[in-house]
Amino acid sequence: MAVSAPVSALQASGTAHELFAAASMTRSQRNSSIPTDWGMFRRDGREGWSLFGPRILGVAGLAYDPFNPDVLLLAAADGVVRSEDRGRSWRLTTGWRIADVRAFAFDAGDPLRVYAATQWGPIRSVDGGRSWESVAEGLPVRYSQTLVADRIIPGRVLLGTESGIFLSEDAASSWRPVNSPPVTILRLVQSASRPALLLAGTEGRGAWRSRDGGRSWQPVDPGSAKANLYAVAIRADDPDVLAIGGWATGVRVSTDGGETWSARGAGLPNPWVQALAFDPDHPGRLSAAVHEEGSYVSDDLGRTWTFAGLYGAYGHDYAFVPAASR
Repeated sequence: MAVSAPVSALQASGTAHELFAAASMTRSQRNSSIPTDWGMFRRDGREGWSLFGPRILGVAGLAYDPFNPDVLLLAAADGVVRSEDRGRSWRLTTGWRIADVRAFAFDAGDPLRVYAATQWGPIRSVDGGRSWESVAEGLPVRYSQTLVADRIIPGRVLLGTESGIFLSEDAASSWRPVNSPPVTILRLVQSASRPALLLAGTEGRGAWRSRDGGRSWQPVDPGSAKANLYAVAIRADDPDVLAIGGWATGVRVSTDGGETWSARGAGLPNPWVQALAFDPDHPGRLSAAVHEEGSYVSDDLGRTWTFAGLYGAYGHDYAFVPAASR
């Protein structure tokens, strides 16, 4: 269910986190003037979830300002919705020209600079998400749904488009292609502890890995080489532990940095997985969004799974947000 990111799990070391999931309840939708079946959900217990934030269509993910976790951004079909008080109030910060927002990334060197992938091209904010501008210079196509802002190098951004991965080294002012597959990139994630390592899920070309900060990419996992992979995750405290998931592939896990992979979806109700995230408070815990079956959790890298609520959900992203101070 993806926030990265391509909604990717975000981490703040040494703090407890709340788990959020972007999802639509497609298995039991109801006719309503307010989209109560689609939005951001917050976990209240092992299997309990409650709707969180404004009732808007097409919620794809949630991100928080790493310098101030009270500032939250919702990616939605209507644009960017922002809160400065941890969700008590919200404001739409984009106009009619910006829609179908998919993912956010905060710049490592500037707390006010934020990037977003949209299906109409990348956008950028220089005031913490209060206003936005298009930044598509050098892109042959604009469609994008995933991006990564380098954890170490300010102004360095990788964007997944429908013709591969593009790199900016000037805070998204210009873009150039890298050596990546020329296909739609569905999800990008960067390792928290080994920044040179990135993992990508593609449409029809499986999983790809970069060991040089995204400059070049190589395919991994022959077992899912032709799959649509909507979910990729890297364990924060152990970059050799990788997980991928997609349509009809279930969950696949590597414990050697992507050299070999094992199928780990036998305990799930179906093999259609759309989001994965490692829990920063329980590093070995993996959450999976299973199509119209809800959220499942594993504490043994997918060998066994436990139902964790949201039955009937079409999951889009997960986000771990530092818990509010008491």
